[in-house]
Amino acid sequence: MTILLDERVPRTLDILLRDWASDKHRGTRLEAWLFEDEAARRAGEARLAQAGVTARLRSAYKPLVHAFLEEIDTNGLASVVVRYPVHPEASPIRFLSEAYPLAALYDHVAMSFEPDDADLNYRVQATYQDGRVVEHKVFAPNRTRTNHLDQIDLVPTGWLIVSDRADGEPDIDEPVETEAEIVFHKVMAAVAAHEWPPEEPYVETLAIDVAIPGIERPLSYGDEVMSTREALHEDFYFSILEFFKRRSNRPPEDRGLQPGQIVPDIRANDGDAHVRVALRGFDASQNPARPEQDLEIADAAPSLMQLQRELAALPGETFEGMSVEGRPVRGLYRSGSRPAVLVTSGQHANETSAPVGAFRAVRRLLANPEANIAFIPVENPDGYALHGRLCEANPRHMHHAARYTSRGNDLEFGKSEPAFEIGARNHALAMSGAQLHINLHGYPAHEWTRPFTGYLPRGFELWSIPKGFFLIMRHHPSWGETARTLIEAVTKGLSAVPGLVEFNRRQIEICAIHSGGKPYEIINGVPCLITAEERHPSPLTIVTEFPDETIYGDAYRFAHTVQMATVIAAEEAYASIMENVA
Repeated sequence: MTILLDERVPRTLDILLRDWASDKHRGTRLEAWLFEDEAARRAGEARLAQAGVTARLRSAYKPLVHAFLEEIDTNGLASVVVRYPVHPEASPIRFLSEAYPLAALYDHVAMSFEPDDADLNYRVQATYQDGRVVEHKVFAPNRTRTNHLDQIDLVPTGWLIVSDRADGEPDIDEPVETEAEIVFHKVMAAVAAHEWPPEEPYVETLAIDVAIPGIERPLSYGDEVMSTREALHEDFYFSILEFFKRRSNRPPEDRGLQPGQIVPDIRANDGDAHVRVALRGFDASQNPARPEQDLEIADAAPSLMQLQRELAALPGETFEGMSVEGRPVRGLYRSGSRPAVLVTSGQHANETSAPVGAFRAVRRLLANPEANIAFIPVENPDGYALHGRLCEANPRHMHHAARYTSRGNDLEFGKSEPAFEIGARNHALAMSGAQLHINLHGYPAHEWTRPFTGYLPRGFELWSIPKGFFLIMRHHPSWGETARTLIEAVTKGLSAVPGLVEFNRRQIEICAIHSGGKPYEIINGVPCLITAEERHPSPLTIVTEFPDETIYGDAYRFAHTVQMATVIAAEEAYASIMENVA
């Protein structure tokens, strides 16, 4: 094991209280913006008040949402107009997105959003049912910083405003680098300073372990939660991927990079932050235990071991690939007279509803002796095991560290290595001859942010806010008519799933308000992207996208039911289409 960084970083709130909660500052007025939850900020205000300092401590993360939750009177609200900043160093919708999900939290209020100037203030006009009109100015503390790609980002930061100082000193109005920001930049500096090997993979596991205070605040809409620790995980994971892509002279969109396994593990701490960055080997023994479940009513992701046993109970010829860490990538093929279909799930292992939905569908399809099905339930078992381990501390986080293989690449882009994960899929296509691949996926069930590199997740902006259950239809150019017919039939079948149309309508509506529009086609109540490309070996590929990172209970059961319904509808529609073609 090699240690790149092992430090404690003082908590900014504690420094603030040490410097200002004393009698010599009695009569001072103080405002500060921190990456701290409300309870810690209110306790800090009380400490300052005891010393005679009038203080208001606010959140530096999503300040407008926090202002509505903590300061703005929402009783009797009739309408709200929000004018959001548009800054030249940020996306035009950056602060519109950062206001998410206000439109859903106050859905009884007529709420509109309008672009404004670049002075980093939201301007809110609140009209009440009794005729009152109240205006608020909500500061969004940000500063520009040069990132790991030598680009300029506009990023949230701590801030301090001090006036009426008892000692007669000048007022203060300046940014404050908080412990969250310091930890992020220390880690990125340590990664950049290390002498990495000349060729990929650079390491087996790059572990970033952080214990830090922060915000973990569920909201009263869907699965939404404001979490600075989750945001730190996402920023570490994707920033380090971007660093290695640049080092390897790969374009930003490349998914074949194999740097090794990058694992940020961000945990709650009440006190100074502690950060440790280490290079270590794989630990393939880590297969977290989970309770045995009936897959028909599962309320959380089952264990990898249970899924392997469930697969062994299905009829058909089995085959096996191998993961980078040595876990089996198991599948089966059962031939029949209908057109062959390949069903896969778990390519991105933090997308939790897909394996269960796939199992439920394949069981039903195999009850028909004519069904011709190849099936791989968990294509990325290393990621699946990692996701289970990370969920032990943070069960609701997205954990994109578990998205790719242990070599750090999207397995779909590992075609040069048939011995590893992609080999199982290639084998399934070869033995079945399937021309339709149903590839089950998911995406974040709540907002996805990267605050320390510009807030919006670079390269994944389309997926930053949930937009309902989504379908992607990829087809070879000559299969365009068949693809359109197939997606029309599948979405028509899905419209009969109880609750799906309303679920989609609501999420699409809120997403459109906070992202500036609908960049997709709606077919039978389902958002769809249909694209012609020849990247996939099968001429037809349906990719499902359910907002399932990471959900439980009724929401999880609904997710895997929709995944199941999609597979069944697609297999039936495809068989009908091919019969008519013949």
